[in-house]
Amino acid sequence: MLRKVTKTPLDFEVTSDDITFKGYLEYHSAKLVLLQASINGTLQKSCDMCAEDFTLALNEDVEFFINDGIFEDDGSTELDVVESLDGNVDIEELLCSEIELIKSDYHSCDNCSK
Repeated sequence: MLRKVTKTPLDFEVTSDDITFKGYLEYHSAKLVLLQASINGTLQKSCDMCAEDFTLALNEDVEFFINDGIFEDDGSTELDVVESLDGNVDIEELLCSEIELIKSDYHSCDNCSK
């Protein structure tokens, strides 16, 4: 699939529970494909201070490269790079990874952030 991505942006939208991952893929250079997207919705999370569950509103912009194969960094790439070893990209898996990154960050409920 990565080899089919051109300079014309390829739009995508994936929904998981109450979260939408929407954006596009665009050829950048060599084996690099640019992914620009936003993650919007809500996520249930435990407060890192009091452990009470609360609803976390998501409004995140995501931008990184996807490389077709092993990425060899020459120091000129400013964005993160995700490697695709089979020439395909699983947008749903990328969303799951981004959600896990958000969950691993420090979050506190409204009562604890006052």
